Amino acid sequence: MPTYKCFKCGKKIKDTDLKKRFVCPSCGGKIFFKPREKAKKIKAI
Repeated sequence: MPTYKCFKCGKKIKDTDLKKRFVCPSCGGKIFFKPREKAKKIKAI
């Protein structure tokens, strides 16, 4: 289940909340982004 963040207020929004209408429930923003996970650093041998 992916989670998105509102670009306007920064709150996390679940994918299931955006199925009905693509608007942030807290501020009414319409721009979302999917935050990336931090990359793991691997040490070369």
